[in-house]
Amino acid sequence: MSFFSPGFSGRRRQTDVELPPGQYLTHDFPVLSAGPTPRIDLDAWQFSVVTELGERSSWSWSDLMAMPAEEITKDIHCVTGWSKLGTQWKGVPVEAFLEDVESAADYVTAHSYGGYSTNLPLEDVLDGQAWIAYAFDGEPLTPEHGGPARLFVPHLYFWKSAKWVRALQFTPEDDPGFWESAGYHNYGDPWREQRYQGD
Repeated sequence: MSFFSPGFSGRRRQTDVELPPGQYLTHDFPVLSAGPTPRIDLDAWQFSVVTELGERSSWSWSDLMAMPAEEITKDIHCVTGWSKLGTQWKGVPVEAFLEDVESAADYVTAHSYGGYSTNLPLEDVLDGQAWIAYAFDGEPLTPEHGGPARLFVPHLYFWKSAKWVRALQFTPEDDPGFWESAGYHNYGDPWREQRYQGD
C-alpha cells in the first residue's frame, strides 16, 4: 500500500545547480500526501492560532484575503529527494497572525484539515521565514498542493510546510507530528540532510 498520491514522476536529470546533499532537480511539482486530499469550502475555511493555555484567535478566508500579502520566490526541497527551484508563492507572513498573541512557548504544531500535523520551533516561523500561502505560480493553490492554504516554510524539508493548514498551536515541548512520530527528523534541515531521526 502506497502512502503517496498519484503524480510523483520520479528522478530528473541533474544539473550544475547547487542543491542540498542527496537532492536532485525536478521541473515538475510532485504530489505526495499521506492520505486523501481534503476539499475545504472557502466559506467554511478557518485558520486559528491557539496558545498553550488554550486561548484561540481565528481568521476566516475573507479575513485572510484582507491581510497584507507577500510575493515569495523560494527553492523547495522534499525529503524524498526532489528539489524545485525558484517557486513562486503568495501568502501572509506567519508573524502577522501572532501580533496580539501572548505565549511563553518555544514551539508550534501545525494542524491540518485531514488530521496531519508537524512540529516546528517557533523561531522558524518568524522573521520572514514562513507564510500561510494561498497562491502558487500566480494561481490559487490547488487542493493537491495544499489549497486553499498551506503553511510554507521553505528553509526546511517540505513536509514541514503543512498542507491544508487550519491551526498553529503553541506548545512548551517539541511534540512530534505525523512524520516525526514515524521516524523522520524532528527538525528537517535539507542542507544538513536531516531526513530521519539520528541524521
